[in-house]
Amino acid sequence: MLNKPIGIFDSGYGGLTVFRSIAAQLPEYDYIYLGDNGRSPYGNRSFKTIHEYTWECVQWLFKQGCPLIILACNTASAKALRTIQQQDMPGLHTDERVLGVIRPTAEVIGNYTQTGEIGVLGTKGTVQSESYLIEIQKFFPEIKVHQQACPLWVPLIETGEYNNPGADYFVQLYLDQLLEQSANIDTILLACTHYPLLQDKIEKHLPQDIKVVAQGDIVAESLVDYLQRHPEMEERLSKGGSRKFFTTSDDTQDFDHHASMFFCSAVQSEYVSVK
Repeated sequence: MLNKPIGIFDSGYGGLTVFRSIAAQLPEYDYIYLGDNGRSPYGNRSFKTIHEYTWECVQWLFKQGCPLIILACNTASAKALRTIQQQDMPGLHTDERVLGVIRPTAEVIGNYTQTGEIGVLGTKGTVQSESYLIEIQKFFPEIKVHQQACPLWVPLIETGEYNNPGADYFVQLYLDQLLEQSANIDTILLACTHYPLLQDKIEKHLPQDIKVVAQGDIVAESLVDYLQRHPEMEERLSKGGSRKFFTTSDDTQDFDHHASMFFCSAVQSEYVSVK
């Protein structure tokens, strides 16, 4: 049988937190993970550039035989997914599908709040896109959403500084800025797949009655549901339990070191050029 893995894409390491949850819930499938570390971070780049980079990576995953690709990156989901689905794929990839992480999160996040007010922490790109405001409004029009960009969190995480005491200052800084927007926020969504590595610190700096929600399990449960509703796609996916990792960074040792922290197990990657 031809290898037809599920593709998982991120601009760097963060998508591995989503991949970890997906692989835990759907261990039998084959997977290819692609991190565009050679051009990360995406958070502060323009819509045009993020679309260009994401589409190149999606096409590379298609060439590897992936009929289904998950953009496990909030910035790519916010700034590139709609264009890819509506403009790039029609007529070229009619049998393939590309899914993001924003919609499945928006479909359930309203179930976590009692006060009806949610905080969203994300990259500058995700916040500026207002994708969460738009999507949550579709499913929970009564809920008030407050956003806060955290531009220094991804660099802290990717340089390995997030465990150091100095990181607490920047965690507190953005949490204070978010909570200043409303005293009624009782749920905070980590709308960047890097941020689960900071979750312990985030929770330490918050009142105990505020819930912190990461996306990994939400996206994994949504994918389980998607495959149940689309047996024609599920039947095309190969089931050998394999996991392959690729990066656009030529320093694969550095990628493997950092990726292992996100994936919570050893990672061995290969360098690839997607152009």
